[in-house]
Amino acid sequence: MKINILLYDRMTALDAVGPYEVLSRFPGNEVLFVAEKAGPIHTDTGYLTLIADASLAEAPPADIVLVPGGYAPPLTPGPIHEWLRAADATSTWTTSVCVGSLILGVAGLLTGRRATSHWLTLDHLRNYGAEPVAERVVFDGKYATAAGVSSGIDLALTLLGEIVGPEAAMAVQLGIEYDPQPPFQAGSPATAPDAIVAFLRENREMVVQL
Repeated sequence: MKINILLYDRMTALDAVGPYEVLSRFPGNEVLFVAEKAGPIHTDTGYLTLIADASLAEAPPADIVLVPGGYAPPLTPGPIHEWLRAADATSTWTTSVCVGSLILGVAGLLTGRRATSHWLTLDHLRNYGAEPVAERVVFDGKYATAAGVSSGIDLALTLLGEIVGPEAAMAVQLGIEYDPQPPFQAGSPATAPDAIVAFLRENREMVVQL
């Protein structure tokens, strides 16, 4: 199974690397990092660089296309969105993590579909004709979207379960020892203290620039 993961400047590393760790560990899967140009891509922290193996023009068709989120996602129509439309025409699954769903939306791929995003940007999906769903992973046909950052691991495991079966997905989950036991119950606006939710709403630029 061939997997293309899109990279772009100021993307969030875990959005791409989390799914990569899951999907790359199943035998026979081939993961390619692609970007407008091959070479180094600076992530949103400014301290970590990922390397695109191929340019969009060089990227071969893939069974799975994955779009990560980022601090300043590319939401102005351009080459990335043109490539996504072409890649989606031949993909079996088109997926996103965090505000990557907004990038899919700009490409016109989520019109009339249920989708999720980071909780701070969930309502923005309506701007692209999608139906926002406040769930960690949302499937609608061949489209699978995940909520904020860490949920990309859940998306990849769920997708692996759909494709090769739950036993294989559980084997990968155990292999990477994905057993979340967070020290605080503040991972969603439904469980976080009201003061913390309010702080992030007032300081959303700490998370995303939209």
